[in-house]
Amino acid sequence: MRIKNSRLAATWAIAASALILTSCQGKQETRPATPPADAKRVDASTAGNLTGRVLLQGTPPANAPVKMGSDPACMSNSKGPAMLETYLVDNGGLENVFVYVKDGLGNYFFDTPTESVKLEQAGCRYHPHVFGIRVGQPLEILNSDDTLHNVHAVANVNQEFNFGQHMKGMRQTKTFTAREVMVPVKCDVHSWMSAYAGVLDHPYFAVTAAGGAFDLKNLPAGTYTIEAWHEKLGTQTQSVTLGEKETKAITITFQAPAS
Repeated sequence: MRIKNSRLAATWAIAASALILTSCQGKQETRPATPPADAKRVDASTAGNLTGRVLLQGTPPANAPVKMGSDPACMSNSKGPAMLETYLVDNGGLENVFVYVKDGLGNYFFDTPTESVKLEQAGCRYHPHVFGIRVGQPLEILNSDDTLHNVHAVANVNQEFNFGQHMKGMRQTKTFTAREVMVPVKCDVHSWMSAYAGVLDHPYFAVTAAGGAFDLKNLPAGTYTIEAWHEKLGTQTQSVTLGEKETKAITITFQAPAS
């Protein structure tokens, strides 16, 4: 009984520390919604599309198993084999890669979306594992597990946040105020839980899905630096020139680490 109570006390101490940190950080600044005088808007009638795949050359390392035995609630809610999501490969295509326009948009201006991006804690995992969000866009964070989680965004440019959600159904909304690729999100209660947020001031980003595919729609004509980011393999960049109304396909290749 003493061991159980000690573990519970330690868990609540983590949650209390997170709440204290959050309260000390103060209110975040909001991003100005008014475009500058020289701002340009995208003409949808002349915009093009950039599609492609992210490939992994070589044999991917095996994903490490997740040991959830420390929390019975995680064991009961887990869906399927508990493995990390580091290397997900389908037909040579690498999933969970964040692909975005790194440079080339100049003074184009884009309104901030009002609809929220959702980050769910379910089965003691973050869903989605990799996601994109706009500067100033609401991030709704939901605990769907009947156990304590804490949400710790370890930002370098944005304001770090760290708060607890001790009950199923709890929700909290946060926003990022500056561009940052990427922001790691972790749970200090369950060490295997991780997610990554790509925060951008424009809408041209995607996360690769089945077969490593991605699609950047309604991109104005121009020359761009496209970057692909993976949590272990780092980044790959490619220069692409897109004409008016053009649809172009590219391939970005990562090399699997040596075994």
